[in-house]
Amino acid sequence: MKRYFRINYADNVAVVLDPEGLKKGETVELDGIPLFKLTEDVPYGHKFALLPVASGEKIIKYGNPIGIAKKDIVRGAWIHSHNLSTGLENDPSYTYSPTPVSVKSENHDDITVNGYLRKNGEMGIRNELWIIPTVGCVNAQANAIAEKLRYQCQLTNVDDVRAFTHNYGCSQLGDDHVNTRTVLADLACHPNAGGVLILGLGCENNQLSALRDVMGNYDHERVRFLVSQDVEDEVEEGVRLCKELLEHMSRDQRQPLPLSKLRVGLKCGGSDGLSGITANPLVGLFSDWLVSQGGTTVLTEVPEMFGAETLLMNRAVNKEIFYKTVALINNFKEYFRSYGQPVYENPSPGNKAGGITTLEEKSLGCVQKAGNAQVADVLQYGERLSHTGLNLLQAPGNDLVASSALGFAGCQLILFTTGRGTPFGTFVPTLKISTNSTLTSHKPKWIDFNAGELINKDTPSEALHRLINKVIATANGETARNEDANAKEIAIFKSGVTL
Repeated sequence: MKRYFRINYADNVAVVLDPEGLKKGETVELDGIPLFKLTEDVPYGHKFALLPVASGEKIIKYGNPIGIAKKDIVRGAWIHSHNLSTGLENDPSYTYSPTPVSVKSENHDDITVNGYLRKNGEMGIRNELWIIPTVGCVNAQANAIAEKLRYQCQLTNVDDVRAFTHNYGCSQLGDDHVNTRTVLADLACHPNAGGVLILGLGCENNQLSALRDVMGNYDHERVRFLVSQDVEDEVEEGVRLCKELLEHMSRDQRQPLPLSKLRVGLKCGGSDGLSGITANPLVGLFSDWLVSQGGTTVLTEVPEMFGAETLLMNRAVNKEIFYKTVALINNFKEYFRSYGQPVYENPSPGNKAGGITTLEEKSLGCVQKAGNAQVADVLQYGERLSHTGLNLLQAPGNDLVASSALGFAGCQLILFTTGRGTPFGTFVPTLKISTNSTLTSHKPKWIDFNAGELINKDTPSEALHRLINKVIATANGETARNEDANAKEIAIFKSGVTL
């Protein structure tokens, strides 16, 4: 097993891969040549200096600066928060400098997904009945309807009956009100739902009539609406309407569909020092592969692009998409500032414990999930996908909010890389990909795929082949760990006042 690794030949640091860490006095070799001894212990996933670095000089990882040395650093020293600080202070100006990309279209007609073909031509990879409250006031009633119908999943080919509760839909103004209405319309039109009951109260801001208008040309056979204040027993009436939907859904069958209909969200959370070495680059390889098949991937969590944004900007398919990417970054920085919050207050305590020191270090690892494809489009929060290929999506770094946003955009499943581990899941299958084998062994009920084998055994091509098979199996109906644990929720982005 490799005990440490220099990611890029331009780097002046290496990362510890040994779960036991490295000890003071150990000899460091590069290319089989002994070079120096460590001057202190270095924990698992953390960095040590390969060269002396003077105070004020840049620390290089992934071939790019990840911050500035706070003081002189000797070769063999541990590098972390005590001697490294972010170099992100001022807003840079951006110039479009297109970078050649190597991802080519390679459609293979023999690769298919056994999905559900919806009336609008989209593919669902689940056939679920969803009860969607327009307002938090009817959450309990939505859950009661779902509970009364859940047993019927065992009698039909319906995968699940689920109420997606939330706290919004009333007492909201401006963008918050629009966002809530928009994403609930997105949810109602998602292809993983074979049937939808939209349950309103009657007096909320988020009126059913306005929500119906936002939904546009929805499938009338698949959607029912119910205003609770208009009926004597909204649970009884909701059950009746859902039984009509279940009858329709029971006739749905999976069929082979083109891989190009698959849309996969890319997200990370609880990242560690190995995220940018194992799981994120592997997901990047998958993203490039799916794009080459005519499919779609979506990268989000905009605050974790700060410091690595030019790598994405220079892959914009044209100047229009470049400027949309610039606006994506700058507008999110302004959102932070509008609330008097620091733009670069990141990474989290868990990230730091795992070896990540600065935001630019975290971001350079994060954007690797996007591979090397051109950026085909940039979406605002709540906007649905309209372009195949790699897309960027406006959403925060929060795991459930960002993952929900990927689902709202139209992704049928999400690849979620993690070094620390998390049990959560959003309303679409949320595959957890561990950065290290220790996490996989420790939390087998959380983790769907182990990218830690890239350190011990797998070549990148072998790991990619395993991941492709896992994604297709999940799309074909194999359940993800979050589905097994009944961990399926939504979270709506809120940025304004509550009345």
